[in-house]
Amino acid sequence: MSITVNGLDELKKLAGSDLGTSEWIEVTQERIDTFADATGDHQWIHVDPEKAKEGPFGAPIAHGYLTLSLFIPLFTELLDVQDVTTKVNYGLNKVRFPSPVKVGSRIRLTAKLAEVEEVPGGVQITVDGAIEIEGGAKPAAVLQSLSRFYA
Repeated sequence: MSITVNGLDELKKLAGSDLGTSEWIEVTQERIDTFADATGDHQWIHVDPEKAKEGPFGAPIAHGYLTLSLFIPLFTELLDVQDVTTKVNYGLNKVRFPSPVKVGSRIRLTAKLAEVEEVPGGVQITVDGAIEIEGGAKPAAVLQSLSRFYA
């Protein structure tokens, strides 16, 4: 369920809040192949299902950066900031990929709004997130994301 806030003042009041958990999405071979085409990263562990069966994970795995890129659509399920003019990804403080995402796996995001700080013309938020793998012992990604919202 998405949390909706109207404007920067309401967003500031959410600092320190858990934002919840997104819905599951499946990481398909088609999604992996599309990402490989977009980035030029066609390493066999991602795009050659037959060879990947014999590899260290027993199946093709998603690119770590594909998993990371899915943070945004998953995050938008959790927090909707309205009454702002611009929303920008500002960067990342930390990213780790503790566990590979095998093709056919489902992932979701759990997130906390760790900090909201003022910047000229708006606010910067720091989000602590974990992209979980359904049935997995470890998350696929653990990250700290920075975004800016301008009035």
